[in-house]
Amino acid sequence: MPIAEEIDAPAGPRSRWPVLAGVWGVYFSFGVIIASTAPLITEIREDIAVTNAGMGLILGAWPLTYILCSVPCGMALDRIGARRMLVIACLLMAASAGLRGLAETPLQLFLAVALFGAGGPMISVGAPVVIAKLYQGKARASAMGLYVTGPYLGGLVALAITNSAIMPLVGQNWRGAMLVYAGLVLFSAVIWWAVSRPRAADIGPGTGASKYNLSAFAEIVGLRQVQLILVMSVGVFFVNHGLNNWMPEILRSYGFSAVAAGYWAALPSAIGILGVLVIPRLATPERRLLVMAGLFAAVLVASLMLQSAHPALLAPGLMLQGIARGSMMTVAIMLLMETPGVPEERLGLAGGMFFTAAEMGGVLGPVTLGALAHGSGGFALPLLSVTAVSVLLLALLVRLGAQTRADAAR
Repeated sequence: MPIAEEIDAPAGPRSRWPVLAGVWGVYFSFGVIIASTAPLITEIREDIAVTNAGMGLILGAWPLTYILCSVPCGMALDRIGARRMLVIACLLMAASAGLRGLAETPLQLFLAVALFGAGGPMISVGAPVVIAKLYQGKARASAMGLYVTGPYLGGLVALAITNSAIMPLVGQNWRGAMLVYAGLVLFSAVIWWAVSRPRAADIGPGTGASKYNLSAFAEIVGLRQVQLILVMSVGVFFVNHGLNNWMPEILRSYGFSAVAAGYWAALPSAIGILGVLVIPRLATPERRLLVMAGLFAAVLVASLMLQSAHPALLAPGLMLQGIARGSMMTVAIMLLMETPGVPEERLGLAGGMFFTAAEMGGVLGPVTLGALAHGSGGFALPLLSVTAVSVLLLALLVRLGAQTRADAAR
């Protein structure tokens, strides 16, 4: 069955395609805002007099807020519904982008970026609920496979056009670029509110919300496999957020122009879109650990190849990074959700715990790479830190495999 028919059948009297497109648009805007600051680091740094270490703290501000807001956002979802929650998320993201354009000091920019982290978890918990309520079975898997391409394509577009199109449009003013992106997010909110209206009853406030207490958390955290996966998630996000935020600046340190650096930095996003559609399908239960090992090895090799400014090494390194960046997270979540001992009724809680732990790496990645770049005067040492984390991830995966076999033998 063609994917369009698979997703839309049976749809009932009202098609679900517009709603899926609306979710995709919100996630696209999410990806744009995440990637929008990276191509402008040089301009921002010169304008507000901030060091690489300071920029690392700023880039890591939103994952920190994300950690703090994840649980409250999950609790709020059942009260206000996914439709309203995604609109609120867009308003917060737009406010974050707009306030970045108004920031005059590093502290003001830090707070503006941090605000984005309050909207991020609303999308992370709200979008899957929309899909889960409207789709079942294979249609649900296909719908999720489509909407998760949104942030990757959004990031690709932001990296590719910020310096080549948006900056010339606003007179080479980075503040103007931020306001343009704020307008894009508001536009996606309007589209979402309009297209979701026919299915408002389906994705509105829920009833009979699940109740969680300390014993529910302890039930999951007490599993050794879960502990290992949560630690791995920190490393995965350390690599992803660290490289995503600093890649344009790494390339500019090699002599690339701002425009060329944007195009080259978009390569991992382009490859990542293909990877996230293909690789998770290959990660069947019996091959999942092997696939994850291949992804970690790809990051390890990429971190070494990115040490070179020569295109013959740089291009494959960026491609390997792109192959791994999205699929690592997806396969890690699959490992967590299928861990024996994690009850089906606690899968949502397990997912929330995953992102709370993972975003610790989302903070540490940009901050660590920025601090090491500031201290060493270059990006060789920051890239070596990515190499070290990749080796640690492979070691953790070996331990997870041993633990999985031991649990299966009981």
